[in-house]
Amino acid sequence: MPDLPPDTSESWPVQGSTDLYRGDWIVALRQDTITAPGGGESFDRWVFEHPGAVIVLAVDDEERVACVRQYRHPVLGTHLELPAGLRDTDGEDPLETAKRELREEVELEASEWRQLFALLPSAGITSERHVFFLARGLTRRGRGDFALQHEEAAMEKLWVPVDEIVDAVLDGRVTEAPIAVAVLAYDALRRRDLL
Repeated sequence: MPDLPPDTSESWPVQGSTDLYRGDWIVALRQDTITAPGGGESFDRWVFEHPGAVIVLAVDDEERVACVRQYRHPVLGTHLELPAGLRDTDGEDPLETAKRELREEVELEASEWRQLFALLPSAGITSERHVFFLARGLTRRGRGDFALQHEEAAMEKLWVPVDEIVDAVLDGRVTEAPIAVAVLAYDALRRRDLL
């Protein structure tokens, strides 16, 4: 069986680009008119520009995951999630963002960090990239001067066994993609003795 080729970076010719929305916040929506390499008919594609995010799978010595339950207005629901945050500080290394988010959201720090992978959650519409980290060797640490606001002020912190989250993902009780991807990958690594 041949090796699976890696995903590639490339850009088809862009004939023009129009901002549909670009405000004060960190995201934007634009319309690009592109053509296939070698020419042909032009067509439009909409791109949701996003700075990306980090997601932290923090697992303690009892194989429990530090989670939050948070209201998400776009989907009108409260969901089980992992500590995560936008990469909205220019030039900040993703690991530093992950460390900050772990401290701010669940008041933890970790002595062991491992980048698991970086994924594109919806490459057909957004430039967003999620960088996933595994954090071990957890200890309590305060938020510092960070104050929770808006939906974060109402979020619940909880510890959930890895196996319980895997079961909840597989039976449809947990539906938020980053936590599903992270715990299923962790479970696969654990089963292959790669942790």
